[in-house]
Amino acid sequence: MKRVLYLLNFAGKAGTERYVETLVRYLNHEKVEAYFAYNESGLLVERMEAMGVPTFRIEMNSRFDRKAARALAELCIKLKIDVIHCHYLRENYIAMLAKSWYPRVKVVYTYHFVMANDFVTRLSNKMLDGKQDRMIAVCNKGKEQLVQNGWSKDKIEVIFNAVDPEAWQEPVESTLRQELGVGEDTFVMLCASRFADDKGHRYLIRSLKLLSQRTDKPFCMALAGDGDLLEETKRQVEGLGLSERVKFLGFRKDIKNLYYGSDLYVNSSQHEALSFLIIEAMAAGLPVIATDMGGNRDIVNDEAGCGLLVEYDNPDSMASAMQRLMDDPALLRSCKEGALRAVEEKFNVHKMAEATYQVYLKACGEKEMQA
Repeated sequence: MKRVLYLLNFAGKAGTERYVETLVRYLNHEKVEAYFAYNESGLLVERMEAMGVPTFRIEMNSRFDRKAARALAELCIKLKIDVIHCHYLRENYIAMLAKSWYPRVKVVYTYHFVMANDFVTRLSNKMLDGKQDRMIAVCNKGKEQLVQNGWSKDKIEVIFNAVDPEAWQEPVESTLRQELGVGEDTFVMLCASRFADDKGHRYLIRSLKLLSQRTDKPFCMALAGDGDLLEETKRQVEGLGLSERVKFLGFRKDIKNLYYGSDLYVNSSQHEALSFLIIEAMAAGLPVIATDMGGNRDIVNDEAGCGLLVEYDNPDSMASAMQRLMDDPALLRSCKEGALRAVEEKFNVHKMAEATYQVYLKACGEKEMQA
């Protein structure tokens, strides 16, 4: 059993935190002995403590924070850590610097993005590449970007984000339609992204305005989440006269309730590696519309048959896809079947956890073991 320290600067409530929580939930006490260290506290700390995972705070002020690196090394020595699993460049650099005081520890980095680094960062990546033991990209484009960012290709493996199909396929009696004040004849769409510039809410709202001009069928878009652009988005909805069509739900912990009250999940993001929300929605039986950005093509494609890809920041493309699924019940049913099948075959949490454990073994110089 490997002792693994999961290291994260901000322990909040976004996709990266969900990734860490998922790994710990499915590996701890079975394949690893999990520990968690962070800088800024948040919801993930509470969840780790609820699972009985020892948590520690390490102040991390920059990528090259040697004081933080030494503190991390001392913690790893005390806990006899085998692997530090990092998730952002700041923590990853600090973990590699910690090897100066604790050379035996191995560093694994999961890349949750598809974004180019600047010249200085690419240069420092190349300089530190020798200290990096293994890397995980959550989508194929992520692996390509890591190589472009200066990391060695032979250290990188693609392991898709994943969920537990059984947990999401057990139905619940949803209260969403009652909350929205709509009947069964209303086509309900859900988007649960935080309100940030790269999540595409401005263009999504313009798409809904266009859809309202093209169809007489009743529809409603439920927007769950919070964020800096929430109030701006509310003003946009009101200004376009969409207040009856678009409803704001706030940050929700009952996401399964929302999935089971919806007919379609919509992702409008500009930057997306491999969204847990999309995969969760599919596991609950929802077809998907997603922008053709980042790793979305790894999820939504002809082989999967789980939904439609659209062009980012193109309201016509988004509105047309929405209308197509609204008007074609057979296509909607087919996409639902494809979504369930894709999750079982490609985005199953047990496969993800086992593949990640094998990466830990490789980082430690051990041969892969059969599950």
